[in-house]
Amino acid sequence: MPKRFSDPEAVVDEIVRDVGKNLVVGLPLGLGKANHIANALYARAAADPSIDLTLLAALTLEKPKPGGLLESRFGGPLVERLFGGYPDLAYAAPLRAGRLPPNIRVMEFFFLAGRWLHVPFAQQHYISANYTHAASYLLARGMNVVLQLVAKRVVDGQTRYSLSCNTDITLDILQTRAEGRAAFKLVGQVNSELPFMPGPADLAADEFSAVLDSPATDFPLFAPPAEPVSDTKYAIGLHAAGLVRDGGTLQIGIGQVGDALAQGLIVRHRHNAQFLEVMARLAPGTAPRETGTFDTGLYGVSEMVFEAFLGLMRAGILKRAVDGVILHGAFFLGPKAFYRSLREMTPEEISRICMMPVSFTNALYGDEDAKRRARLDARFVNSAMMATLLGAAVSDGLESGQVISGVGGQYNFVAQAFALEGARALLALEATRFAGRKVLSNIRWSYGHETIPRHLRDVFVTEYGVADVRGKSDEEVIAAMLTIADSRFQDELARQARDAGKLPKGFEIPAVHRENFPERVAAALKPAREAGLLPSFPFGSDFTDAEQRLIPALQLLQAAQRTPAKLPGLLWEGLTRTPDAADGECLARLGLDRPGTLAERFYRALVSAALGRTK
Repeated sequence: MPKRFSDPEAVVDEIVRDVGKNLVVGLPLGLGKANHIANALYARAAADPSIDLTLLAALTLEKPKPGGLLESRFGGPLVERLFGGYPDLAYAAPLRAGRLPPNIRVMEFFFLAGRWLHVPFAQQHYISANYTHAASYLLARGMNVVLQLVAKRVVDGQTRYSLSCNTDITLDILQTRAEGRAAFKLVGQVNSELPFMPGPADLAADEFSAVLDSPATDFPLFAPPAEPVSDTKYAIGLHAAGLVRDGGTLQIGIGQVGDALAQGLIVRHRHNAQFLEVMARLAPGTAPRETGTFDTGLYGVSEMVFEAFLGLMRAGILKRAVDGVILHGAFFLGPKAFYRSLREMTPEEISRICMMPVSFTNALYGDEDAKRRARLDARFVNSAMMATLLGAAVSDGLESGQVISGVGGQYNFVAQAFALEGARALLALEATRFAGRKVLSNIRWSYGHETIPRHLRDVFVTEYGVADVRGKSDEEVIAAMLTIADSRFQDELARQARDAGKLPKGFEIPAVHRENFPERVAAALKPAREAGLLPSFPFGSDFTDAEQRLIPALQLLQAAQRTPAKLPGLLWEGLTRTPDAADGECLARLGLDRPGTLAERFYRALVSAALGRTK
């Protein structure tokens, strides 16, 4: 049985006595880190140079740090409300500042997107890995301790622990240990907010060597609020929803496209006529491939489980069972309401969600015949940052070699899409992005880094449509990719392809695809937005009503800063309008209801004008 502790310092004493001073410690991805033990271990190594500490991690979660007057006034109270009780990971700040002690290393195989881009130590110690390969890489480095957050339950007098949010790699390495091919200590920290997930996640106490269990070290889970779904994301999600086949299988990756896709599927299922209408406006002359309701329903198999999957369950879409399970996942992360929903499920409901190792969700190896029978007509939906006209995808890093996030499971799911009959890999990307005040195309002629190579090109989805490029010639691929590019960049992209001899000299982009502009997308979605079919927060929100009103207004101001000539007009508009009661509540939320300085008067006027424009 594990030794039980109420003090993280005592747990560290036990680890050092048991394992020694050469510590290679695994911290599960995202939510599953045992923060108090990790922090005590970091402090011990920082104080004792004779300890050699390597922390192997992924997706280090940090509280947002808003800056600037409006951002800090909006975000400061929000961060305190949603993350105030979450204990920061002690290694994060010195890692970011480049001040880790020389006897401590932090190595990650997946970053929180963009957060470690300009941190040299983090970039230098990044491990590029498919999610399914990460376990073997960590074990090869001699990992001898794993610190995991767990849920606790006492059944018939026996204590059991659930890996809950992170079965992903832990179950795989436990299997390796059971087979005698690895030796490490599994140390748990009990958290009362973690849902107790049954099935393979449910472990006997003797799997652990030590457990920290104390009210003093209990803490609120990291709970990022759902972000509002933009017109661009909704357009992408709706196009993808028209590719999902009833009776099929669904995987969704990290990002807001998942919420948009799930809501698109719900509209298709519950409001089928309206779905067809919005698709006719969104993609004139191009009907979705799949338009029916979900009578048989979908089966979910996804490395990440998030709130949208519960929305699909409630809507009666996610219901095709495989061995009694309608959703297999490997890790989860989401807002407070998501964790609460999992905790409050009945035993029958929670048994239909099964947390599994990443080797199960992300690969076909092991009981391959059963997986092939289950994963019918699979649609693997993930996000990319950029794509080339020749069908390569850029999802994790830049051509400079700097890493934005990580490969994660994207390659795994693309490989599955080619290995399974009837399966497709859908890579979603926004057609453009801002770089300062400049708009750039995310569809490039070429790029000096690739996550998914062109020989694995399958389906790309932007807000302007779908490009099915599997098995197509280079000319056909380029022509298809041009149809989903923003029209401000189509001519130059086509010229580059022609100059390279990849398009005929007389090639012309069809007229129906020459109106790929954001304004057309917004106009196409407006009726469905106004009818309440495409809400900004389709699965609920941790933002107050005032905060939900402020978000689009602040986004409008952010966009106006890219074209400063618009600011004087907004300023005058704000100075000359009288805010109503709802606007007054929003201004009070930012502390601008009674401005005391010239800067506050300036910001009050701008916010007031933006609120008026976004009603």
